[in-house]
Amino acid sequence: MIKMLDDLYEKGTIEKEPLVDLLDALDHYDEQGLYSRLQSCADAVRRKHYGQSVFVRGLIEFSNRCVQNCLYCGLRKGNQRVQRYRLSQEEVIECCRTGYSLGYRTFVLQSGEDPWYTQDKMVEIIGGIRKICPDAAITLSIGERSMAEYRKFFEAGADRYLLRHETASRDLYEKLHPFMSYEARCEHLNMLKRIGFQTGAGFMVGLPDQTNHHLADDLLFLKKLNPEMIGIGPFLPHSDTPLGNRRRGTIEKTIMMVALARLLVPDALIPATTAMETLDPKGKEKALRSGANVLMTNLSPEEVRPKYALYENKLYTDEAPECCKQYTEDQIRNAGYKIDMGRGDSLKMVNGMME
Repeated sequence: MIKMLDDLYEKGTIEKEPLVDLLDALDHYDEQGLYSRLQSCADAVRRKHYGQSVFVRGLIEFSNRCVQNCLYCGLRKGNQRVQRYRLSQEEVIECCRTGYSLGYRTFVLQSGEDPWYTQDKMVEIIGGIRKICPDAAITLSIGERSMAEYRKFFEAGADRYLLRHETASRDLYEKLHPFMSYEARCEHLNMLKRIGFQTGAGFMVGLPDQTNHHLADDLLFLKKLNPEMIGIGPFLPHSDTPLGNRRRGTIEKTIMMVALARLLVPDALIPATTAMETLDPKGKEKALRSGANVLMTNLSPEEVRPKYALYENKLYTDEAPECCKQYTEDQIRNAGYKIDMGRGDSLKMVNGMME
């Protein structure tokens, strides 16, 4: 298995069956030093492409309303216990103004799928941010929209779009996402790439009924899509969802997927997610040492942060933006890397390779 891993490290490609065998072996990560070897290989690849830089993004969770009913998500439409909120256009822009003054040069605008934010409202928000933060990158993570809307957002000044595919298994996807289509999800990702967005995909680790065959499909899906950003996080059950009593994912398996994603898509921007730290206080630092190179800090108003509960026991819901920034910088230093507050664009864009 060490040779198979070394071949993946050298070539950046692998077929499905050998990948499943590798995943099976990695599940016994303390044997033969295979797990630590994977982490070392992933770290070497990220250093080759991005050096020691860890990019810091400012996150604004501007609405927890959602029209979808995903079985795992605390924001699902069917959860009647959520205290719903929406930020006004002015409040979203003000969050970015605060972040800009603290040195942030990328803002991630995230929400449930909330149609109250029409095309025109989102264009106004993007334009407002662009006026006060002219050199900053704007990332949207607001779910599926139409091709026309994506184009308008891009023309207004949005640079990136995150739309995790969640799982590359059609059956598992549609089981977890009532009234949603796996084919539609894939087409939306291709739309975003065609328009010119730096595009993000990704998946959850530890979903109910998920196997190593599913995870191999997820990794190979990313290899084929070749996105600019990859978001991978553990499944964390929320008690007010249909999957509330299911076993959560593990930090070891999640970090394994981060590292393999780095080997398969070496120039991707890969965050160490807050969900990892919910599993393990050192989760983010472990992910940074295993191929991740992005951290996000929360710039949302402190009073709404606890309400954006995709999962329970989320960290940093009551910290001021300055404190969140300092804590994030300390994590980066502790992991042995350098803080980069710049835009942190994909190397594909930096090298003029965006299609």
